[in-house]
Amino acid sequence: MQIQDLPYPDPGVPDARSGPRFLWWLGRNQLGGQLKSLAWGLLHFVAVSAQPFCVGFAIEAVVDRSGSRLALTGGAMALCGAATAIGDTFLHRAAVTNWITAAARVQQLLARKASQLGSALTRRVAAGEVVAVSTGDVEKIGWLVEAVSRFTAAALTVLLVCVGLVVYQPALGLVVAVGLPVLALAVLPLLPPATRRADVQREKAGRATELASDTVAGLRVLRGIGGEELFLDRYRSASQEVRHAAVRSARMWSLISAIQVLLPGLLLITVVCYGVHLAREGRITVGELVTVYSSVMVLAYPLRHFEEIAMAYSFSRPSAKRAARVLSLERVTDIGGSRAADAPSGDLYDPATGMLAPTARLTAVVCGDPDAAGQLAERLGGHPPEDSPSVLLGGVPLNELPLDSARTSVLVQDKDPVLLSGSLRDLLDVPASGAVDAGAALAAAQCGDVLDALVQGSLDTDDPMDARITERGRSLSGGQRQRLALARSLYTDPEVLVLDEPTSAVDSHTEARIAEGLRELRSGRTTVVFTSSPLLLDRADRVVLVHDGEAVAVGVHRELLRSEPRYRAVVTRETEEEAALGKTLKDEEPSLSGVLQDLEDNRLAEIERKDIEREEIEREEIEETA
Repeated sequence: MQIQDLPYPDPGVPDARSGPRFLWWLGRNQLGGQLKSLAWGLLHFVAVSAQPFCVGFAIEAVVDRSGSRLALTGGAMALCGAATAIGDTFLHRAAVTNWITAAARVQQLLARKASQLGSALTRRVAAGEVVAVSTGDVEKIGWLVEAVSRFTAAALTVLLVCVGLVVYQPALGLVVAVGLPVLALAVLPLLPPATRRADVQREKAGRATELASDTVAGLRVLRGIGGEELFLDRYRSASQEVRHAAVRSARMWSLISAIQVLLPGLLLITVVCYGVHLAREGRITVGELVTVYSSVMVLAYPLRHFEEIAMAYSFSRPSAKRAARVLSLERVTDIGGSRAADAPSGDLYDPATGMLAPTARLTAVVCGDPDAAGQLAERLGGHPPEDSPSVLLGGVPLNELPLDSARTSVLVQDKDPVLLSGSLRDLLDVPASGAVDAGAALAAAQCGDVLDALVQGSLDTDDPMDARITERGRSLSGGQRQRLALARSLYTDPEVLVLDEPTSAVDSHTEARIAEGLRELRSGRTTVVFTSSPLLLDRADRVVLVHDGEAVAVGVHRELLRSEPRYRAVVTRETEEEAALGKTLKDEEPSLSGVLQDLEDNRLAEIERKDIEREEIEREEIEETA
């Protein structure tokens, strides 16, 4: 795999049972790139390590006054220099390719897992942890993958040089052959504490990242309640903890680096002293002494890769563990499904609550508990809990369909939709049926003022479709973000559209126009809206009250308002104290029941009168706009 061929057509199925198993699986899948990097690494390191032998032969040729041997040695040195340059160039290319392709594979795996799990991912893993895994951890994992081949080439080169020195000059070569393994293994006792310190640093960095993410996401709210400085102080404290942990980790790695410099120096001094002694006794020549000395000097270069592989593994092991934990998460249902990929159609029915949304109708669902509404919305989208039966679409369980088919059939927009950064054209670049154009979707969602705001905020374009949207739409108000998200959902035009509080952040006049646009644009399609707004409820074909996890009442808005106290309590915001007081008065004073009934009838009549007046005002506004 080359960089220009990314992304992978299929990143594969990872072994996510543990961090080391995941690293082993990743290395096996990069085997071709690893072998290529190993080959170029051997060429580079062997060419570098052969230079001292060439120097020794050249010195001996000069001592022996042999011009032919000197010329031959010069040619060998030139050949080694060319091999060093070529090997280094292509080793770097192969290593960087391994790094980037490995990181890209992990990122594709994480993206695929996020797509499979949907909103369940952030409930099982903190959002900051997911961000940390997909950024910093991916780089550390890629670092280890590309470092393995270079380390292998360096280790083989050290072994070859030791064998060559023993053959070339047994006395000094034996000293080097014994000393080099000691140098390579001397830092092993320091690796466990260095790894622990790196783990602590990574854990604290993850917490600081999560805190920063939460602070930025809630900055608008924090400013409103005056809590900005409080959270900034918390982040300062968290960042200082990261700094202290990083300093402690750096101290250990600096000690390892110092040992990697000290021990080769001691070995070099030993070789020089012993070599001078042997030369004075005439047991070795000057050329042999220079060769061994130069070889020890040069071997310090490949030995540095022993330290690098230790650092890479120490940093990547916890990163791989976290990545494997995310990749090991599974959906409650199989994404492949047990049925054909044909998208079903028909009524949407939830056996757990008894909620029924007839096909081609606008159904409003009222839940007194917002959390219960969100869970029901997710279940309607094919994300049932382990102990909950699957939702039926046209009698077909959604969890028996392939994941792609289920999501094509049912689209759920939660109460806090996300707008990714980019242009408005990019925002609407989503899979769609083609039956609804972007202009109609934006008009139905009442996005006229949003388009004007985007154009005013973009200095380089007059086309709203090319206007830039900042990350999560932070430059827009909550209502504007909500309407853009609604327009995106309407443009998709799924068979079933589930909206969770789609107008909670807009004013009543805009909400009334959205209700009309939604009803008109979704005509002939199944739409489910979770809301307690009378404006949306009054325009629904069917209203379902879900209380304590069960559909307890079905009808139209005005009928339920008259006949169902629990529905009235949710829609009119009637408090429990008010309801209890009315019940007490009715129980204790039967003679007042008629009066209370009259007061209740008058209150409902007043509500209806206000609804009629509001409709007249909205009709006049629409006529004026037209």
